[in-house]
Amino acid sequence: MNEVKIQKQYDRLADIYDLRWRNYIINTLTFLNNWEQIEPQASILDVACGTGEFERLLLNKNPTQKIIGVDISEKMLDLARKKYQAYSNVEFQKASVHSLPFESHSFDVVVCANSFHFFDKPQVALREMKRVLKPDGKVIILDWNKDYFVCRICDWFLQIFDPIHQQFYTQAELHQLLVSTKFKLDGSTKFRLGVIWGMMVVRAIPTQREFANKQSCCCW
Repeated sequence: MNEVKIQKQYDRLADIYDLRWRNYIINTLTFLNNWEQIEPQASILDVACGTGEFERLLLNKNPTQKIIGVDISEKMLDLARKKYQAYSNVEFQKASVHSLPFESHSFDVVVCANSFHFFDKPQVALREMKRVLKPDGKVIILDWNKDYFVCRICDWFLQIFDPIHQQFYTQAELHQLLVSTKFKLDGSTKFRLGVIWGMMVVRAIPTQREFANKQSCCCW
């Protein structure tokens, strides 16, 4: 399973991760934080949270934001826990995106940053994100964008040489994955960071029709 490979690789990288990827992490997550204005009262699930750097940006704006971060690397999570041990409103758990350990309709916002290209079952992952969202919630995905030529080259290279890499997506491909898992697109953009990094951000909301159908089925 790809998650076992991811866990082992990021357990090895945990101690140097923040330093090695510092500029990339800061630039991509700052863009995401500025692009999507998350309400201060919102409960947030950060999928594949790593060492918790997105939490830092959220807490800088609102120290009382309720956040749960999940990841499959315990060593990455240990670093995140140490950063935010003073915050009772922030929690980190080891969990797979394919089987999130939360009740349905638990979160206002689900964020997945810089990780979607690792998921070997992207539709399963999206269905789980949708399941834990409240009916009026939203999912926000930030990832590399294969619409950019350099990213297409990187995608080809990583599929050959990186055992945990699955694939990058074009904006249209990611949109289609969301629609196929009963999401409605609510906003998206593309941007570049330097020569290599071609990125995209997508906001989507669960289709209200599906929630209406679930409610009607419970009224026998």
